[in-house]
Amino acid sequence: MGTPVDPVPPLIRQALADASDAPGYPLTAGTPALRDAIAAWVARACGAGVDGLGVLPTIGSKELVAWLPTLLGLGPGDVVVVPSVAYPTYEDGARLAGATVVRSDSLTALGPDPRVRLVWVNSPGNPTGRVLPAAHLRKVVEWARERGAVVASDECYLPLGWDAEPVSVLSPQVSGGSYAGVLAVHSLSKRSNLAGYRAGFVAGDPALTAELLKVRKHAGMIVPAPVQAAMVAALADQAHADAQRERYRARRETLRAAFTRAGFTVEHSEAGLYLWLTRDEDCWDTVDWLARRGILVAAGVFYGPAGARHVRVALTESDAHVDAVAGRLAES
Repeated sequence: MGTPVDPVPPLIRQALADASDAPGYPLTAGTPALRDAIAAWVARACGAGVDGLGVLPTIGSKELVAWLPTLLGLGPGDVVVVPSVAYPTYEDGARLAGATVVRSDSLTALGPDPRVRLVWVNSPGNPTGRVLPAAHLRKVVEWARERGAVVASDECYLPLGWDAEPVSVLSPQVSGGSYAGVLAVHSLSKRSNLAGYRAGFVAGDPALTAELLKVRKHAGMIVPAPVQAAMVAALADQAHADAQRERYRARRETLRAAFTRAGFTVEHSEAGLYLWLTRDEDCWDTVDWLARRGILVAAGVFYGPAGARHVRVALTESDAHVDAVAGRLAES
């Protein structure tokens, strides 16, 4: 269904243990070492420059996604735009703030609505695995800047491009060399198997990250000190991330071939940790058909009405379970 199952790399566990004697309050802004590690990783992975870049650690990425509209001061009368098929927490966060949600993948469909305050983009996408071209992202950023809206880009799957190369909203070809009005959300849950650590961060507009920091200090949204130390170790080491990426690549090849042979159509899925599948039937019929074979998948309707004829298959099971899925599909 989507939770990582592979071991936490030893160097990260060691860093956590070494920092476990932490009797004082941790820094909400992150230690200098962590801020430097985040900035350096963003420069490498996102093609961003570190000058003028704001960074802030978060308690995983989900809490930031859920609370960002509230942290930005949005409320009734404001509009949050989310993808038509999307991670449910984008909508949940808008509802927590009392804002209105609009599902749209097209800027022209939004029209000149002055109430839009926040636009979520997600590339590579969850659940679809779709990669948005740099030109499209650039248009979103330009559109939002003209209206004083914030673009928040969920990039948790950015390092996992398979058939396409994802581009960060922080890349100069998207941002134009300015981080104004732009935030990129990242997580170490998938890259480093740290879902249990709740380790994430946001990078981008320094004015926005400064405002987020002010509120988060008083709200107690603070990453524990040992986890901050573990994040430094994780961000500095690429070898474990490359090894994990190879595991997911192999599992993807096995599952993609098995589902295709079983009559499923794979749509998008060019990046990320999921296969977006359809048999051109109601998604619950597909869920039931697979469940009778001992295979659990997510119903596409969880991600919006437009997903009603699809299911999401995650690459995060063990090699043994992935092989078992392929075997059961072959017997069907």
